[in-house]
Amino acid sequence: MANALPLVALLVIAGCAALASATTYTVGDSQGWTTGVDYTSWASGKSFAVGDKLVFRYVTKAHTVTEVSSKSAYDACSANGEVSDDDSGSTTVSLTTPGTHYYICNIPGHCASGMKFAITVSATPSGSAASAAAPRVPAAAAAASVVAAAAIKLALRL
Repeated sequence: MANALPLVALLVIAGCAALASATTYTVGDSQGWTTGVDYTSWASGKSFAVGDKLVFRYVTKAHTVTEVSSKSAYDACSANGEVSDDDSGSTTVSLTTPGTHYYICNIPGHCASGMKFAITVSATPSGSAASAAAPRVPAAAAAASVVAAAAIKLALRL
């Protein structure tokens, strides 16, 4: 059993590192995904990376979360060439590929009145050395790291 403790501690650390490497963003923060919010400004101060998640909260069927595949579709507020489309009221998008991603609301008039945003997703996961200038470790992951460190110290004493 004593030989297994260092392995368990290593697995706990690896799990904590995985938690710390991703950030979940609630689109529009407390306002959610709705009309009357400047989503371009909302997205402009953030750094998005592969592994991060976007959470859209909105009234079911009153809006859509539509990812479109091109800047021209985004600029025209056109769902032609959509990558995904959801109107469930709670949409979570996992950012799995680097590059520019375009999101619109496909309800007539909503996108044209500003219910859209584009983001650039970095291939470098959040929390890596490349993003050390702006740490983005979620509080739960930070707490888990402290618990993992304590578990390691305890395992080493046994």
